[in-house]
Amino acid sequence: MSDFRQKALDYHTFPVAGKICIELTKPAETVDDLALAYSPGVAEPVREIANNPDAAYQYTGKGNLVAVISNGTAILGLGNLGPLASKPVMEGKALLFKRFAGIDSIDIEVDNKSTEDFINTVANIADTFGGINLEDIKAPECFEIEQELIKRCKVPVFHDDQHGTAIVTAAAMLNALEIQGKTICQATIVCLGAGAAATACMELLVKCGAKRERIYMLDRKGVIHTRRDDLTPHKKLFANNTDKRTLEDALDAADVFVGVSGPNLLPAEALKLMAAKPIVFACSNPDPEIKPELAHSIRADLIMATGRSDYPNQVNNVLCFPFIFRGALDVRASQINDEMKIAAVDAIRQITKEEVPKEVLEASNVAELNFGKDYIIPKPMDPRLLQKVAKAVAQAAIDSGVAAIKELPSSYN
Repeated sequence: MSDFRQKALDYHTFPVAGKICIELTKPAETVDDLALAYSPGVAEPVREIANNPDAAYQYTGKGNLVAVISNGTAILGLGNLGPLASKPVMEGKALLFKRFAGIDSIDIEVDNKSTEDFINTVANIADTFGGINLEDIKAPECFEIEQELIKRCKVPVFHDDQHGTAIVTAAAMLNALEIQGKTICQATIVCLGAGAAATACMELLVKCGAKRERIYMLDRKGVIHTRRDDLTPHKKLFANNTDKRTLEDALDAADVFVGVSGPNLLPAEALKLMAAKPIVFACSNPDPEIKPELAHSIRADLIMATGRSDYPNQVNNVLCFPFIFRGALDVRASQINDEMKIAAVDAIRQITKEEVPKEVLEASNVAELNFGKDYIIPKPMDPRLLQKVAKAVAQAAIDSGVAAIKELPSSYN
């Protein structure tokens, strides 16, 4: 057993099993305490909530509680291992919610027999929570699941594998294009991968100004083009009217490569085909589509990002999802819409351009960080993310009309 594997297993085992627990927020030491906490005192908030469901936000923890829900059909890079095997990942997500945004989170693993079964299960328990974070659900079912739950639930529903990835990718991409002297509307983009994350990334880039006709998406059969008759509805959105068929065809004079696929799928020779000052996001984890050392040895004019923490420019969802939910919960948003996602993109971008706090430099084990080729996205431990991203998201929710609370909380001032 490798040393790291044993450390990981020990981390999850000691001093108690798992990564999350429940703590009390009220005293429960005396008979009087228990009379208030349970019978007969608990009857009073029950009556208030029965008369006004919104009172649940005042008398219970609903307003700061997010459910992390999976069926285990797409666990990290491990595949369909079932709901119970996904529990360590869902507990990890709950840990990140608490650590970075102070949000209480409960993991729920659903053993469903059908997509409809999963949707019904989540919809039937949704009112318990202030928000629903869907996780590790395979495509194409994840698209239907999220859209149907958004329709049926009164609280925000967010599939982080899609939209969290897209938000962080878009923020890093727009900064990289700026540094390279390029614009999103003129960039030719090649996306290797056509699953949930890839589709969401490209859709958000389109909302940020990318031209659909300048995007070449590839699946296992090659370029997705209009003459193919085997495309799902989500792939059809990116069917390009082109004669390009292979990755090499698509990369010829391309400005951007986004990999959401698998390890070592971008050949060095193909990288040579890209336009001057290329941008490569090789986000397969733990092994990227091309190793940064190899990519930089081929192209000195490159900006490179991966999903790994041991290289510069880590594209990591933790830069986004805790703060998206923090902002949504704080103004009691009914959904997480495009305006809120783009507000998060802009806020993340701006943080990168500001002076980096000393504590972030120390946590990153570097002497300095300046906006440029090796720093296009904030570090995950940056404390400014909570205040600035959550505030931008909350304000966007108010401005777009999906917030029940019409003013920012005083904590944002």
